[in-house]
Amino acid sequence: MKPFGIQDLLNCYERGVFPMADSRADDKIFLIDPALRGVIPLDGFHTPRRLARTVRSDLYQVRVDTAFEQVVEACAAARPDRADTWINGPIQDLYRQLFLLGYGHSVECWLDRRLVGGLYGVALGAAFFGESMFSLERDASKVALVHLIARLKVGQFTLLDTQFLTEHLSQFGAMEVPRAHYRRKLNAALERQGDFYLLPAYGPGAAVLQAISQAS
Repeated sequence: MKPFGIQDLLNCYERGVFPMADSRADDKIFLIDPALRGVIPLDGFHTPRRLARTVRSDLYQVRVDTAFEQVVEACAAARPDRADTWINGPIQDLYRQLFLLGYGHSVECWLDRRLVGGLYGVALGAAFFGESMFSLERDASKVALVHLIARLKVGQFTLLDTQFLTEHLSQFGAMEVPRAHYRRKLNAALERQGDFYLLPAYGPGAAVLQAISQAS
């Protein structure tokens, strides 16, 4: 059987399905096509007041695409509240290749030269597929998400796919949409081209919050 490769992965995203593994130790990959898809409407993103203060304080230095592999590794690591993960070795290798080809992106939070939180995902057309996030310090992954939203809105993205709806994401305005509705939005987004780098790198938090408000 032909190995699952990088073009297969890109084709999956274009069809609206995504890969997972049963566990970190299992090298097999399977594809998920949920009946209900989690999305964050970019015009409906909600920044909780306390989080907005943290973003505005610039407690964390936020960088983009400077430590992609470290972010994926941190997302794959076991945590006290989660002993296992769906990110196995083959999946890590595929996303490493996506990053080298310019499709994979990371938003990172640094504190005293230490990576303390972030997220990674895939950009295709005007769609961004959020894959996973991690946090080692309070609100670090949430700050990364706020910076991601600003970057997507300024860059004219139209779809932020979160795969599933979680209680954590619902506080930001995430919602579930039926598969057919999701695919219509996906097809429309793939016909356009977003610019992930249109927002200047290392911008202050106040400017990021302003960009979200102005682009709404």
